[in-house]
Amino acid sequence: MSLELVSYGAFFLTMALTFAIICLGLNVQWGQTGLFNVGVAGFVAAGAYVSALLTTPEDAARLGGFGMPIAAGWLGGALASAALSFMVGALTIRLRADYLAIATFGVAVVVQLCALNLEAVTGGPFGVGFIPRPFAGTARNPLSFGLLNLGLLAALVAMLYLLVERLTRSPWGRVLRAVREDEAAALALGKNASRLRLQAFALGGGMMGLAGAVQAHFIGFIAPDNYMPMLTFQVWAMLIVGGSGNNRGAILGAVLVWAIWAGSAALISTLFPPAEQARAAALQIVLIGVALCGVLLLRPRGIMGEEQIVSRHVGKPHKAGAP
Repeated sequence: MSLELVSYGAFFLTMALTFAIICLGLNVQWGQTGLFNVGVAGFVAAGAYVSALLTTPEDAARLGGFGMPIAAGWLGGALASAALSFMVGALTIRLRADYLAIATFGVAVVVQLCALNLEAVTGGPFGVGFIPRPFAGTARNPLSFGLLNLGLLAALVAMLYLLVERLTRSPWGRVLRAVREDEAAALALGKNASRLRLQAFALGGGMMGLAGAVQAHFIGFIAPDNYMPMLTFQVWAMLIVGGSGNNRGAILGAVLVWAIWAGSAALISTLFPPAEQARAAALQIVLIGVALCGVLLLRPRGIMGEEQIVSRHVGKPHKAGAP
């Protein structure tokens, strides 16, 4: 029984860490730059499908099946999503707040509809199966398989966290926050706000695509239903709960909200008969909403709000992003 719990714990944390990568990407866009992206699901889907098509075996029913290594698929998924983000950003980055939100939501809907209807490329509603999984040779031993995948994801998240932290504390990151806080002042200092926003949007989108690719290979199957707007809601809830603007908060929020989601699913399957479980699944959303409201009432900036950074120029702490 203890081995089963450890195996499930490894599976749970692995899935939570894939969401942590998405949250880190969203934190670059929103927490550091103030870009209101509600098309997260579309960028995750782009990375997942590109990686799947690059790495799966040949299939006469659809395009792809190039049988490339998993690492090549992950890199391809991240680059494809970054390219999509760059193209979308080039068209929409000058929009503000709700206008940008509407534009990015439209992109996510378009991507999901393409995945659903382009059967010759994506497999349509039947999705893409036989996606190679890391450490597939140990799949018969759930404990070994789970721990190896968890170790791989933990290393990947740690690497991305260090990268994003370095960028956040670099001059590039400080200028991003300056643009977020007071664009007019940044423009007066000669900073190109549109170019900086576009860079941040592409970087965040690439991280979302990488997370989608990692999820696809961990599960082994993807379908359009995996990338509905609910995914975007989950990721935003994770970032807000953990603390927007704080990379550690993004990771913590991903783990906590995923715990609520997974725990409520298990509770529903226990309390409700099979015929009522589909309807009762709406309670998962309610529980996340209640948790979100509770955190915002007690900690308006999230569990781990944006950090205070010590200014090298004046020698006293100030809020990150202050000019």
